[in-house]
Amino acid sequence: MPVWSLRSLKRPLSPEPVTAGVTPPWLRPTGVRLVVMLVLFVAVGTLTGVVEASGEVHPVPALMSGAAVGAIALLLYGAVVRAMERRAATELATAAARPGLRTGILLGLGLFTVTIAVIALFGGYRVAGWGSVGGAVSMFGLMVSAAVTEEILFRGVVFRLVEELTGTWGALVISGLLFGVVHLVNPGATVWGAVAIAVEAGLMLGAAYAATRSLWLPIGLHLGWNLAAGGIFSTTLSGAAGGPTGLFDGAMSGNAALTGGTFGPEASVVAILVCGLPTLVFLRLARRRGRLLTRRQSAARRGLAEPRSESWSEPRSASGDPRRPV
Repeated sequence: MPVWSLRSLKRPLSPEPVTAGVTPPWLRPTGVRLVVMLVLFVAVGTLTGVVEASGEVHPVPALMSGAAVGAIALLLYGAVVRAMERRAATELATAAARPGLRTGILLGLGLFTVTIAVIALFGGYRVAGWGSVGGAVSMFGLMVSAAVTEEILFRGVVFRLVEELTGTWGALVISGLLFGVVHLVNPGATVWGAVAIAVEAGLMLGAAYAATRSLWLPIGLHLGWNLAAGGIFSTTLSGAAGGPTGLFDGAMSGNAALTGGTFGPEASVVAILVCGLPTLVFLRLARRRGRLLTRRQSAARRGLAEPRSESWSEPRSASGDPRRPV
């Protein structure tokens, strides 16, 4: 069966292994797969740009379009992985979706709430009044598409495939730097803001993926943070101001080191410190589970199935890796 057979598009997130067909020789090198998938999912990411550019949209269309873009990206990723790599996309195992998203969203909401609370404590943020429930719903729709497409691109494609070439530490650094660089295109972006988001978000989300080998936790974490920033506290998000007003009509003022300036709270020293703790926790979990890999280890495990679902507090087996039986 040819690699691009229509059968590869059926049930793209199915846990069933791919038993028929082979990957063409030209698609087997990691670098080639990286380039092909980058081009494809950067193109998918433009859909997110179109959705976000809609600005002050009605909540229902925003919610529906955001969910549609996110669903398209998830299904396409599953289909491409099955077609190009001849395996199930276990990093998107549906059994892990609910616990991963729930934990990630709650953690993201909590981390940003702590960040904005500390900034407010020092006079950098205040609530001017109530905002808009409809605006919060619109932001949720917009952020669903952003969280899904960005995590697929930076963790599902860049981190995962760069890890095969450099090992986990190289993948963390490269994916984090690229995550910061792409945010420079936003209107209020600054070089410091890009560096800050690379450190606090790029490393944290990469570490979350390394610890769980699932995209659901990073997607939920990304969504929860963005929803709190734009949909609840109405702050500038990664230099992109002017979106729908969230639940609170918030205003920021003061030193840029505290508030993040035109980039928003993500460029504040507070956000870097707050996000540093979960990053260290995720890295420690990854080390305990034997998932901080060298290039040789990553290449050796290429194609091995990941666990169908797991808790991110799962203990390590005696072999040092919960994927491998004792």
